[in-house]
Amino acid sequence: MALLAKISAKEHDGALLAAVAAGNRRALEDLYLGYHRRLARFLSRFTPRYENIEEIINDTFMVVWQNAKDFRNASQVSTWIIGIAYRTALKSIRRQKNHSGTRSLDDYPEQTIDPTSDTEVKDWLKHGLDRLSDEHRLTLELAYHMGHSLEEVAAITGCPVGTVKARMFHAREKLRQCLPHLGRGTCELPPGNE
Repeated sequence: MALLAKISAKEHDGALLAAVAAGNRRALEDLYLGYHRRLARFLSRFTPRYENIEEIINDTFMVVWQNAKDFRNASQVSTWIIGIAYRTALKSIRRQKNHSGTRSLDDYPEQTIDPTSDTEVKDWLKHGLDRLSDEHRLTLELAYHMGHSLEEVAAITGCPVGTVKARMFHAREKLRQCLPHLGRGTCELPPGNE
């Protein structure tokens, strides 16, 4: 039954995207509403700021609107949309880094934590993931948190499967080195391992 629901969801997304390609704004709205929550969760790994997440989602769906006619069914609609969001988020982060200059932790608002859903281990892991490069962190996020295959991660990120494997290897190695240090309150990696 789950397979049937998954197939029909894929077909539904494909039909919506075809309608978007034909200029149907209602179909774009339906696609937006169907992906908003999933993209927001994914993008929260890039930035904790709600405003940035919303801007990236809106920019993503602007690209979907403009390029829906170019979709050739080489991947799933979901893979295509998440790939657009991934590249849009990377551009946004790079722009922010170029414009913001060096900032201290005091420049960022304190994060609120929902005690019913967050545990010490999740917090510890989040701090470790925050020390990875954007590409490494998001490769792990796509594979482990969102459950995408290596091929899907490669399609989303626009890089070869070998690069995805290398990013995952290096990210896991950095976490393996950093997480024990975080448990002691610091994470000072040897030079060249940052």
